[in-house]
Amino acid sequence: MADDTVDSEFAFELRTCRWAERAWPPGGNAGDSDGPATIVARQLGTKRRRWDTIVFECDPGALRQRAKFGAKRLDGDLLHIVRNAPAEWTYYRDALPHPGYPWRYVREAIHRADDRGILETRKNGNRIEIRRKWPYPEWVERIVAIENKPDLDASAARTLGPQLEYDVAMSLADEVWVATQQTGERVEPVLLEGLPVEAGVLALEPEALEAEVAWYPRSLAVEEPGTRILERPDDGDRGGSAARFEYVDPEEKATTRRLIAERAYERGWRSFADTMRPDCRHFELRAAGPQDGSQLVPYCTGKGDCQTAAECAGSCPDFQPEPPVWRTKGWPIEGGPGKRLKRLLADRRRRRRPGLDGGATE
Repeated sequence: MADDTVDSEFAFELRTCRWAERAWPPGGNAGDSDGPATIVARQLGTKRRRWDTIVFECDPGALRQRAKFGAKRLDGDLLHIVRNAPAEWTYYRDALPHPGYPWRYVREAIHRADDRGILETRKNGNRIEIRRKWPYPEWVERIVAIENKPDLDASAARTLGPQLEYDVAMSLADEVWVATQQTGERVEPVLLEGLPVEAGVLALEPEALEAEVAWYPRSLAVEEPGTRILERPDDGDRGGSAARFEYVDPEEKATTRRLIAERAYERGWRSFADTMRPDCRHFELRAAGPQDGSQLVPYCTGKGDCQTAAECAGSCPDFQPEPPVWRTKGWPIEGGPGKRLKRLLADRRRRRRPGLDGGATE
């Protein structure tokens, strides 16, 4: 992997994801048969907070059971149904807790679940009865959030600090980390910045795909109420204004964690091509580096660089659509090289989801 491919935070983020997929947990025995299975995703979170990289430590058996529900995510309505569906035929209103919104939306979700093959339904007169096909497993054991800042200078630290303080107060993830590019100095400069002590620090060498723990994180209280910071005082360090905040119920946090995990199960971190233009003749996937030639990262032959999603768009002056002949000569009829590259990334993502060969239809 050429040096220019790690100049952007996006390229560093992809290397962090691949390192986590190969070597998590840091300092532990990665790949240990007795250890947790891992799912890695990127750019996920809530409407108030999005993380660069998320590592989900999973129970291997439960992760395989999750595959029965298919590769697509289960949204909140579907989760409400499959988590509460009874083992025996029951009228859906008697089987499910009141969702807090009109029952007609529940009926729509029941039909969607039936279409996906993850729920059994039948009509008994004018009543819809449901029965579960499989119990929905609690497949996620821990959630680890990582912020990627390859060049964490003082200015970047001032911006990142409040975000990490929000994470610590909210305690939605079990751990929060900062991943920065390894400098080789005796004390990594990131340790001199005013970041919360609860956040761990990871010094990553993206070329060799090796990392050292510069500071271990504290475990956060995910099963206790969280504190959501709504507004911070803007009258300086010595000001007397109070921050505005609200408490978040543990059950709400647990629901949010399930929803994030479901989105991660579907997307993973190789979905970057979904927001790029792989149908451009300049778009390629190239091996990331000598230490990990199996990782494929986007590369633009027009720019001669690892492009970001913002750069790789139809508005790019170098954008050139694939010639139609590429889509019919030596390639599947339904698409050219761009479609093939997306399928390749999807296949690699799928290999990290054991058991997906059976179960629900897509």
